[in-house]
Amino acid sequence: MSTEPHVRVLGSKQELSTAAAELFVDVGSRAVAQTGRFVVALSGGSTPKGMNQELATNFSSRLDWQKVFFFWSDERHVPPDHPDSNFKMANETLLSKLPVPADHIFRTPAELQDAGQAAAAYEAALQSFFCLPAGSFPRFDLILLGMGPDGHTASLFPGTTALEETQHLVVANWVEKFSTFRITFTYPVLNSAATVAFLVSGSDKAETINKVFKDPAANLPCQKVQPSDGNVIWLLDKEAAEGL
Repeated sequence: MSTEPHVRVLGSKQELSTAAAELFVDVGSRAVAQTGRFVVALSGGSTPKGMNQELATNFSSRLDWQKVFFFWSDERHVPPDHPDSNFKMANETLLSKLPVPADHIFRTPAELQDAGQAAAAYEAALQSFFCLPAGSFPRFDLILLGMGPDGHTASLFPGTTALEETQHLVVANWVEKFSTFRITFTYPVLNSAATVAFLVSGSDKAETINKVFKDPAANLPCQKVQPSDGNVIWLLDKEAAEGL
């Protein structure tokens, strides 16, 4: 049975970034103490960028980066040096500034021409890293997510086929409004995590955030992130939370 989400409203986007960095190192430190490693999935977008900068500048001494393993909850179907690449953003703002071993960084091979092959390769990487038996799903210590004004999270967009996926860990999801594939974790992966943290900022998200918490029938993709044995934390700035 999933637990009720925990919501924190921060006074500004900067305060949200600091709170997210604090959460990151707290979850990470506990994971390292308990299991010897911290396995996290990053997200793209402007809000996590602020968290990355906080981690690299003000929190770098708070975690043993030699024991952190990085994945991505979704990726654009572009090469790793493309301006839209989630990997590129994380590498420039975080990974390149910290002593993270290169073999602890598991980026999506989104430069492959066939998005389905890229998704299959990333799924195989997850299965290998977590030593998964057939039919089981990985348990991340932390998965970071954002939310779009349409309620999408990762690259699980309203009306797309990936919303119905129950077997695969990673899929190539066709997003009609962008006329492109996105490569994304599926709900079974998101809902197997120990902790999921949504980072949401901006007044353009306020109406949707209001629906998330007050209208269960809204059927938004982000509402279906309900870990069966884990925590969901929403970190909102005051603009995103103004409707609550």
